[in-house]
Amino acid sequence: MKFKRIGALLLTLSIGGTLIGCGGSSNNSSDNAGTAQEAKNSGKVVVYTAGPDGLAQNIADAFKEETGIEMEIFQGTTGKILAKLEAEKSNPIADVVVLASWPAAVGMKNDGWTLAYEDAKNADKLYDGWVDADKHIFGYSGSAVGIVYNTNLVKNPGQDWNDYLSADYKDSLNLPDPSSSGSAMDLISGYMESFGEDGWKYFEGLKGNGAVVAGANKEALEPVITGAKKAVIGGVDYMAYSSKAKGEPIDIIYPKSGTVVNPRTVSILKDAPNMENAKKAVDFFLSDTAQKLVDEAYIIPGRSDIKSETRANLEDIKLLNYDLNTMGENEKDKISKFQQIFN
Repeated sequence: MKFKRIGALLLTLSIGGTLIGCGGSSNNSSDNAGTAQEAKNSGKVVVYTAGPDGLAQNIADAFKEETGIEMEIFQGTTGKILAKLEAEKSNPIADVVVLASWPAAVGMKNDGWTLAYEDAKNADKLYDGWVDADKHIFGYSGSAVGIVYNTNLVKNPGQDWNDYLSADYKDSLNLPDPSSSGSAMDLISGYMESFGEDGWKYFEGLKGNGAVVAGANKEALEPVITGAKKAVIGGVDYMAYSSKAKGEPIDIIYPKSGTVVNPRTVSILKDAPNMENAKKAVDFFLSDTAQKLVDEAYIIPGRSDIKSETRANLEDIKLLNYDLNTMGENEKDKISKFQQIFN
């Protein structure tokens, strides 16, 4: 089987690169996880997970403390995880996959890679639409995109997308690259679903105002932190909250016309060598303990009964008009159009 939806991106980009992932640095701790049989006998669960830095390890440590089962992790971007799974399909190692993109998880499900888990604990407490009807995909957390700005340079930030087309922001804006940032790709998809083909006029306007594409999310944010740029259009919110908490001159606004919130997903792989431990892992991702760790990482808890104490909650963020289950269609065409505008 192939990743039909992801295949278009794999043709566009290097298989080892950050294709559509959001956040997280590569940690090859499970590259030597061994064969599927070794994993089966190990008493572990192998989880391939997309960032952010620190959260995966904190969840793994808490899972071991609570269950006695070691959670072995490979951490990378969503794109690197998908490529690794594809390369290992004849000799499966991973049990559970955590992605930073709901559309990517839908693609995996549609291509037959994931397994239903009807009895997942606390799945009924997830936000509406954050678990699929067949119980393959569980949105255990979520992140939004907005406009992340330098508070030393911007005293009265614009409150909507179009405000950043003004001369005040000439040559001072960054955008993440949708070919290396899943959140940027999702913003483009959500924006286009909301405004149709006319939505491209906004990105053409940004280009005309001197906005530049500056790599993945961290690369786009860094010049704003240092003051080389004023703002990131489509910055990931948890990175903004984290930077602000560290004392950086950073803040975020969510545009008043709406934005995109993408659930970060956890799923069991159909050929998981450690199936029972995989189910325990999914239960743990949806547990009170893991949800509190999610909040501490400045990410939206997936359960609607657990409110964040560190950031805006889902109900505080106005959404654009999009469908998570269809917004991932025709991504290759969208990337091509975006590159035509900015190249």
